[in-house]
Amino acid sequence: QVQLVESGGGSVQAGGSLRLSCAASAYTSRRGCMGWFRQAPGKEREAVAGFYAGGGSTYYADSVKGRFTISQDNAEKTVYLQMNSLKPEDTALYYCAAGNVYCFSPEDRQFYNYWGQGTQVTVSS
Repeated sequence: QVQLVESGGGSVQAGGSLRLSCAASAYTSRRGCMGWFRQAPGKEREAVAGFYAGGGSTYYADSVKGRFTISQDNAEKTVYLQMNSLKPEDTALYYCAAGNVYCFSPEDRQFYNYWGQGTQVTVSS
């Protein structure tokens, strides 16, 4: 049973940084995707960053390009999201996600079938 456990959220002032971590136990897929999504109150859940578990290109939402970096530690089975230059509009509940189905687009929710419980990020101005 795949389990995703996020940590690292919190409150920060605009311009600050946070690093989110996602511990992915029992995830061994090489054809799926892993990524981070976020959902702000009253808004749809949106993709933030993602990658193909078997290697390849990385996706970033336009709103976070140049500020956020997704990475993984295969030995620790952990995915990170380094968030720099945070803005109030980055405030949201951030979810780690993984899929074991063949993934065509890391930004598409339909390719993810495992989700973490979410970690809150609040950025004040």
